[in-house]
Amino acid sequence: MTARIASLHIYPVKSCAAIDLAESPIDRAGLAGDRRWMILTAQGQFMTQRQWPAMALIRPVITADSLELRAPDMPVLRVPFDGSQLAATARPVTVWKDSVPARDESAEAAAWLSRVLGLDCVLVKLDAQAQRPARAEWVERWRGAHPDLAETFAGEHVFGFADGFPLLIANQASLDDLNARLAAQGQPAVPMNRFRPNIVIQGEWEAYDEDHTAMLTVGQVSMALVKPCTRCPMPNIDQLTAQRYDEPGRTLAVYRQFEIGVVFGQNAIVDAPAGARLRVGDAARVELDF
Repeated sequence: MTARIASLHIYPVKSCAAIDLAESPIDRAGLAGDRRWMILTAQGQFMTQRQWPAMALIRPVITADSLELRAPDMPVLRVPFDGSQLAATARPVTVWKDSVPARDESAEAAAWLSRVLGLDCVLVKLDAQAQRPARAEWVERWRGAHPDLAETFAGEHVFGFADGFPLLIANQASLDDLNARLAAQGQPAVPMNRFRPNIVIQGEWEAYDEDHTAMLTVGQVSMALVKPCTRCPMPNIDQLTAQRYDEPGRTLAVYRQFEIGVVFGQNAIVDAPAGARLRVGDAARVELDF
């Protein structure tokens, strides 16, 4: 079964807007530059659109030497890649149950974000020495169910500030099915950006076939689909306006409710050779579980 990459996306700052890509380097940590920065409250809580939907309006731009952040009625904030504005030492920050070393960016960045979001906060960058592994219980469960593929994904899969895994993969056919259900209720369609995937697959992959897919292969890059992505209310937030709605969460809860929660998309781990890249339009081979 063959499909293709329909789109690629990174989120340099956790829970802020996406950057859409034509191509991207990829390694075991996922797409290059994904969720390498994170915003914390003054008390050290990591911030997401779940509580602060205005984060959707913070739009990153990657230049040759910096991350630029933009927001309505604000000057552009420049965050250099060279580390010249980073704190001298790392400190532990918490992402869900994980403690991860990170370094504070400048006081200027903190003040800029505090003004945008209306509370005291700070921007931190993942420390170069951070080793945060993907959720072991799900990785081991997948390896046990696929012993013929397990060796390909041996070892740890470390990544950045994403919720639990290096990649989130979504199926365009599943979104098309959801939008058909919304239309039947007189509700407007929602775009894929509500679900904040890294990779969107389209083609010979039927709606929700991702539930039963062991692995996707694109060239020499292999991606094991190890855990369904459970959904909080974030897909109800319009990523262009930061407005919160009841849909598509209400409709998803009717027909995509499982023991672990409401599911849309799949979390994945990666095996890729040095220098590997993914491109929009690349063919993807699908290996189903049945």
